[in-house]
Amino acid sequence: MAWRSVVISNPARLKLKHSALVVEQDAGAVSIPMEDIAVLVIDHPQVTITSQLLSACADHQFAVITVDQTHIPNGILLSYLPHSRALKVMRQQLAMSLPQKKRLWQVIIKQKLLNQACLLHHHKQRETATRLEQLANRVKSGDPENYEAYGAQIYFSALFGRDFTRNDDIVANGVLNYGYSIIRSAVARSLVGYGFLPAFGLHHCNEQNAFNLADDLMEPYRPIVDRLALDLCVGMDGEEELNTSIKAKLVAMLHQDALRVEGGVMSGKSTILSLIDATVISLGQCVLNERCDMVLPGINNILK
Repeated sequence: MAWRSVVISNPARLKLKHSALVVEQDAGAVSIPMEDIAVLVIDHPQVTITSQLLSACADHQFAVITVDQTHIPNGILLSYLPHSRALKVMRQQLAMSLPQKKRLWQVIIKQKLLNQACLLHHHKQRETATRLEQLANRVKSGDPENYEAYGAQIYFSALFGRDFTRNDDIVANGVLNYGYSIIRSAVARSLVGYGFLPAFGLHHCNEQNAFNLADDLMEPYRPIVDRLALDLCVGMDGEEELNTSIKAKLVAMLHQDALRVEGGVMSGKSTILSLIDATVISLGQCVLNERCDMVLPGINNILK
């Protein structure tokens, strides 16, 4: 099973040789078996890559992520319909009823709010944490009261300070954006790998967004990024850009363990990358059997 995330943050030449990714740099060359790689992040403008390697990346079904001038992920190469029964999965996905989509969104948002509350409890913001737990228990099918948005508003203020907003041009938001993009890319990779059409979401429905379903499923994973961002932002006052070390830690987050929550019950733990696959697989089972007991992440163990 793939277990490595590779970040290229210096000038390099990438090629395929003997079923391995070869990274050639001035200091020498390293070889990484393709079967070990889950995510490849190209984070430098002076990186060349062969078409043979790109094709092999698709064959091995791992995500190749590009970044923009601010080093935030802006693109992703995914395998083209690798699932052996892709058409069946797509038909089931497109045939989902609106009530089922709303019930699944309810489950997703409830777990997101509970994870946010858990993180706030850990940081001694108990009053706001209790409010989020209350909201989680009141979420209805489809979240018609939009507790998800209200929860986010009070959550970020408690976590990062009363004056914090997600629109601020500060390093904390840079860390969050980078981390969210990595999670989003991993979810998109898994969705395509299991035959889903990521543009068709449960709740998100932006016509200009090719990854609405990925944006749906990543919601309970966001507090994992938030927790890591808090740790990474300590001592970064005055820094305007993410350094290589911080970006590498955000990508490595995929291989951190998190709790597995199924039907509201803790059932072991696994790496976040494996847990994302479990979430997508469980979505397929829910679509097929009209159930709503998805596998989602819990963060209690991460906070110890």
